[in-house]
Parts: sequence; structure tokens; C-alpha cells
Amino acid sequence: MGETNTEYGADQIQILEGLEAVRKRPGMYIGSTSSRGLHHLVYEIVDNAVDEALAGYCTEINVAINPDNSITVVDNGRGIPVGINHKAGIPAVEVVFTILHAGGKFGGGGYKVSGGLHGVGASVVNALSEWLEVSICRDGKRYEQRYERGKTMYPLKEVGECGDSTGTTVTFLPDKQIFEETVYDYDILKQRLREMAFLTKGLKIILTDKREGMEREKTFHYEGGIREFVTYLNRSKEALYPEIIYCEGEKDGVAVEVAMQHNDSYTENTYGFVNNINTPEGGTHITGFRNAITNTFNDYARKNKLLKDSEPNLSGDDIREGLTAIVSVKIGNPQFEGQTKQKLGNSEARGAVDSVVSKQLEIFLEQNPAVAKATVEKSVLAQRAREAARKARDLTRRKSALDSMSLPGKLADCSDKNPENCEIYIVEGDSAGGSAKTARNRATQAILPLRGKILNVEKARLDKIYANKEIKAMITAFGTGIHDDFDISKLRYHKIIIMTDADVDGAHIATLLLTFLYRFMPELIKQGYVYLAQPPLYKLEKNKKIWYAYSDEQLAAILEEVGRDQNNKIQRYKGLGEMDAEQLWETTMDPEKRVLRRVVMDNENSSELDVTFTTLMGDQVEPRREFIEENAQFVKNLDI
Repeated sequence: MGETNTEYGADQIQILEGLEAVRKRPGMYIGSTSSRGLHHLVYEIVDNAVDEALAGYCTEINVAINPDNSITVVDNGRGIPVGINHKAGIPAVEVVFTILHAGGKFGGGGYKVSGGLHGVGASVVNALSEWLEVSICRDGKRYEQRYERGKTMYPLKEVGECGDSTGTTVTFLPDKQIFEETVYDYDILKQRLREMAFLTKGLKIILTDKREGMEREKTFHYEGGIREFVTYLNRSKEALYPEIIYCEGEKDGVAVEVAMQHNDSYTENTYGFVNNINTPEGGTHITGFRNAITNTFNDYARKNKLLKDSEPNLSGDDIREGLTAIVSVKIGNPQFEGQTKQKLGNSEARGAVDSVVSKQLEIFLEQNPAVAKATVEKSVLAQRAREAARKARDLTRRKSALDSMSLPGKLADCSDKNPENCEIYIVEGDSAGGSAKTARNRATQAILPLRGKILNVEKARLDKIYANKEIKAMITAFGTGIHDDFDISKLRYHKIIIMTDADVDGAHIATLLLTFLYRFMPELIKQGYVYLAQPPLYKLEKNKKIWYAYSDEQLAAILEEVGRDQNNKIQRYKGLGEMDAEQLWETTMDPEKRVLRRVVMDNENSSELDVTFTTLMGDQVEPRREFIEENAQFVKNLDI
């Protein structure tokens, strides 16, 4: 053994001082150093300003993306205190930006409720920025301080007067040494800030992009708060009744606000928020809400003879079919399960939401019998469809128990039985399916050809979906079951690859397939099992050598390399069917050479994802037209 120093004594235990810890392990504080973490920095600073708004002191927040991708956040709250903090011996603002776990949320009644509770927000942003400047207006004076990589550059100084106005301005530049990506995406910020404005009624949030060639501005200001949020989420759907049911109240120190409305779709979209932070995994507040609506609707239906005595109670799933709801609670000391705040654990939230919603919903239904009747009728239809679907499901299950050859007839399965090695290609059309079957590696690649376009699940109920041949074939092939039966451990292939033509129809089929997976097996996408194959657009032949190009840019680059002359034979592939098995293998199926794009989804933006799917795949034409008008400039490869 060489002379390596393996001494492990008292001095080998390192103490990371203050913000060093954050720079060493950024993921622990902001989740990741990818684009997600980069945007998270903005939310941390904005959250502090929103907390000021919740406390009743701030009415406007301006967020600007500056030309150098630094961010400026301006609020008109009270301004961060500038007096000397006796414990630390430095001004309070410096404490907030340079010391971990320091903030006004721990006690002392500075804030009744707030989103940030660890006191890490501002100091973490400071630690992960090349530089950060804060400017404060308070008590008629303006103060400034600058930090670089978390280190204070100079003591807090007074730089002028500011009359009656108060507030805080923070500008920071994310550190390139830490983040893989330092360019901000306007749309990501827009979604989150819109959400924040909905949740804090009356607050005005303005987002401005000042980068060259990208200049734009958007103002979010909703007097109706979460009522308007429900209207926004339902805009691509037909509402079942015009009113938005709104309940508000306080119990056991929990402030509850709920807005909901049913629409004509078949999926439920309930979003929970605690102190304005989204809880994608739900928690006690969602449980309380679901209890309340199940019991209240059933009691009302029984009392008013909308359900006969012989009929069973409506299940929660039936009542929530086509429901869009926002459940927002404000709690003084929220307990989250996990650091990422995905799920609320406070037991008092359950009782509070249940009690507020039950009382107010009961009164609402009594006063609006037409709404109650329409909802109960829809729920009864949902119940029948669910029953029909169950029978269809049982039938498929029974079959598979009796018949060991239960895989769909069109599936060409692979011989390897270890799911980690296996992949399934979902191919458009039988002709491409034929070439793919010839081309594939039989050991690890399975092929399932689909004929025509599958059913758009956004517009159909469960029983319809179960009856659809193509969808049934996919469910059986994957092996996981759907909905309540879904079990990811039974997945037979760890790569599900959607392979369609590189044209408009192909893109449509891929979108239909993704809609189906997103609605019925979202876990497959969340855990990264779903991919899109990328067949080439061009084949270039010259002097018996062959090149494939997957985009116009790539073709131009190849032509630059080999020279543009008469000997070039260029073929534009219209579809997969034009390739023989060998070409298909070389370009799209050979693991060594192919290009696969993984489909990803972000938990935090689930409400926006939902809006996108219903806009594009739902019944309403108007929102879709708006979407097309907004995004038409970004279209590539359009077949005209």
C-alpha cells in the first residue's frame, strides 16, 4: 500500500461554517442545481414578499429578468428591519441574508402565517449567487448592502431619503459555478407567479423580461382570488353550473378557503395549498375536503330523494368526477412530511377543512337546488360507468387467469423476461410495425403496432376506454393495470418508446398516447419510463456512403462537411413505412445509434400541465385557438 494519509482524528471532522454548507450541498436546500433549482431561487425571494402581503402590508411585487439573467424582486412591504440584532450584533437585514435558520417566522408574532419556516430562503439565495444586492426603504431612509458568494462586502449603509414609501428590493445573479443552467425561462416563472397571485387575492404581481429580443411584461392581479383560479383552470371545459362554490372560515387556528366547480370532463383536479405552497401529494387538508363533499352530497341526495332508498351511496370518486377545486389553508405552524413540503401532516387541518366545507356546502346546496341536482345526476352516471368499467375489468382479469396466452395478438414480445433489459415500441400503423418486427433485437425489443388513431381519453369515460381495442392491448402489454389497480412493480418493460412518423399525424398520435399515459398511468412518466423515438427526417447518399439527419440544421451541417454538388442523393422521409427494416434498425432502434427523448413531468406545475392537456385535447375550441395563436411563431417542420 502506498503512503496515503488515512488518519481519522478529531481534526478530520470538518465544520462547514454558515453558508459554506449551502454551497457544498445546494441540493439539500433547493432540491437540485438544474433549471428547477435556478427558478426556485426566485420563488424564495418572492415568497418572502408574499408573506408580507399575507400579513397585510404589501400590495405589489415586481419581478424582472434583467439582460444579464440576474433577477430583481421589488415589493412595497414594510422593508426588512435594519436595526441591530442584539444576539448577532449586526443589522437584522444582514442576519437574514448571511445566517442560516434566521427569520421572522419563528416566534415573536412578526408573522401570523408564512410559507417559509426554516428561515433558509434569503440566505440560501445569497449563498448560491455570484452577487446579491439588497436595498431597503424604511422610516424615511434608504439603506443598501452588497454580498458576493454569501460574503458581506461592506457594512449596511444609508444612501438617501425615500419619503413615505417603504419596501425591499433584492437583485441577485445565480452562480455559474453551482448551477448547470443559468438562463431563466419566462414561462416557468409566469406559471408560478400566476399561481401566487391567485392565492393571495388583491395582490398585484408584475413579471417583466428585459432581455434583448425577448421583451415582454405580464400583470397578475385577481380580486376574486381562488375563485378566479378555478375559473382559469376550467376555461377549456364546459362548466356544469355557472356559480363557483366558495367556502371560507376559520377553526382551531386554521384559516380555510375553498373554491370549486364541476365541469363536463371525467377527471378530478383538486389542488391543495398550505400558506400558498402547493402540496402535490395532498395531505390532511385534502382528506378533510374529500370527506366533507362526499358526506354532504350524499346527505343532500338522500334527504331530497335524488337517491332512492334502494340505491347505494355515491362514492367520493363519483362525486368528484369532473371537479376542479382549490383548497387553500393558512396555518401558524405547518408540519410537512418531508423537507420538500409535498404533503401536509397537521391533524387539525383535516377537522377544520371538513367542518368549514360541510357547513357552507350544505347551505349552498339548499339555496341552489339546480346545482345540487345537476351534480348528483352526473355522479349517478359516473357510478354506472364505473360499475360497467369494473365488469369489463373483471372480465379482462378473469381471462388472463384462465388463459396464459393472454398477451394481445398483435404484440411481438421479446424473449428476455427481465423488465430492466426490455423495451416496447408502440408503432404507428401495421406496415411500420412489420418493418420494426423484422428489424428488432428479439431478445429485448417488443413491438406493438397500433392501427389508426387511438381514442382521445380526454373526451371519454372509463367504460368507453376499457372497451377500446388499442388501449386494451396497451394496458395488457404493459402489465401494470390502470387506476386503482395500477402497480408499477408489474411493469414488463422499463422503456416504453412511442415511435410515430415525423409528420403532423405522427405528432397527433404521440399526443393521444401521452394523454392516455398522463391520465391513467402518470407514474410511468414521473418515474421516467416513457420515451419518444426520433426517426430521421433525411437520408443523404454520396459515393455509396450514407448519412442520416434528424433535423434541418443537422442536414445543413452534413452538407457543409461533404460538399453540396450533383452527386448528393437526398431523401426526405415522410414516414416510418418508407424505411426498410435495416434502415429502421440503424436509425431509430439500434441502442448504440438511436436518439431517444425522455418524457418528463414536473410535480410542481401539475395545475398548468392539466390546463395544457385539457386545452389541447378537450372539447372547447376557443382556448385551443388562443393557444395556437400564442404559440404559432414557434412551430417547426410543419407539413404544408
